Amino acid sequence: MNQNQEQKPIGLRDKILHVLLFFRDRFDLHEGKEDELETIDYVKKNIEFRGANLWILIFAIFVASVGLNVNSTAVIIGAMLISPLMGPIMGIGMAAGINDFELLKRSLKNLGIAVLISILTSTIYFSFTPLIDAQSELLARTEPSIWDVLIALFGGLAGIVAGSRKEKSNAIPGVAIATALMPPLCTAGYGLATGNLYYFFGAFYLFFINSVFISLSTYLIVRFMKFPKKEFLDRDREKTVKRYITIFTLLTVVPSIYLAYNIVTRTFWEKNAKQFITMEMDFPRAQIIASTYLYDADSSSIEISMVGQRIDDEEIARLQNKLKAYSLTKTYLKIKQSGDGTPDLNLLRSDVLKDLYERNELLIQNKDQKISFLENELSQYTESSKQVLDLANEAKINHSSLVSFSLNRAIIADVLENKQDTILMAYAKFRQRPSAQERKRFEDWLKIRTKADTVSLIIQ
Repeated sequence: MNQNQEQKPIGLRDKILHVLLFFRDRFDLHEGKEDELETIDYVKKNIEFRGANLWILIFAIFVASVGLNVNSTAVIIGAMLISPLMGPIMGIGMAAGINDFELLKRSLKNLGIAVLISILTSTIYFSFTPLIDAQSELLARTEPSIWDVLIALFGGLAGIVAGSRKEKSNAIPGVAIATALMPPLCTAGYGLATGNLYYFFGAFYLFFINSVFISLSTYLIVRFMKFPKKEFLDRDREKTVKRYITIFTLLTVVPSIYLAYNIVTRTFWEKNAKQFITMEMDFPRAQIIASTYLYDADSSSIEISMVGQRIDDEEIARLQNKLKAYSLTKTYLKIKQSGDGTPDLNLLRSDVLKDLYERNELLIQNKDQKISFLENELSQYTESSKQVLDLANEAKINHSSLVSFSLNRAIIADVLENKQDTILMAYAKFRQRPSAQERKRFEDWLKIRTKADTVSLIIQ
């Protein structure tokens, strides 16, 4: 009995070990891995921007700029597939991982050339295009979020893992699409072409974030898979290179962590601010027409523009105190209301009122036209009704066999031409059917008497 009890823990450990070995085998990155030196050469070949590679980049930038200009997602994706921008960015991470300072300098140099050419190309395009309005695809690249950080990090991990395989998959083009390196550079060019520095710095900041985290993920995988480091015959030279690589890595990693933290903090702050407005600022006789979120680590602000019934100072103070309940510390609530003399709000209010006036004026005009048309139709109908008896008596004088007479306007639908028209229809009943000559004389008299171009006469 005691012997069986001693064997149970051993069996449990074996099961746990078996499960661990199963998962290690499943997630082993070394299986199917290309020779490390071949992977390093593969990365190095995609670093250089010269000749055809440089022209491909320029053409891809033009394609991406057109896609952003016409707001076409498909065109933008196509441009990202063409783009060779991933090469030098992965080269930076690879160089830091294997202590290759020469590769690091070459990667930074080519990345700088690629960025300069890309921004210059997109600036030239947006300087001459007749479409100058910023579309939604372009505006989406003006401000990074936490999702951009995560996409760049995991996309970079997928890229270097795929690049280290013997059989290259379609992961690299997928990473180029997911991390979206080209659109931010094109947006930066748009900012320069239009003189909008906010767009320029916002888009360039997004590109910088993507580049840093792709390089960081490449560095982590290279270190994890223990790629062979560059060997030096001179020990002093090796120490100097390692020191430079370490400094560069710290200068990359530490700011990236800080930037990621700020982006995460701002994302949560904006989420809480929008929730605060939805939950707390629902007034039956006032309406929010604009809201702006300005985040700063020390002093943030929420600016609200409202029209309608004014909110008193006591209510504003209550809302200000409510901010803490939504984790909006160090946040100031600024409410612009109609009638408070704020130029921007008054201008906005003026635009809203002008728009409402123009719409109502158009509706009034349409209603007036409809009323005029109906009155005209009613007048014609009334006039026709009054004429019937007079016309019948006149016709009786010239046509003694006339028994009954009717006159009315009718709508005729032309099925072949798919249109309708109004025609004057007359009905006349005789004791004896009139001759063709008498019928013609009756119809001509009716046209002259009613002043109608055409009359549809039915004889019985």
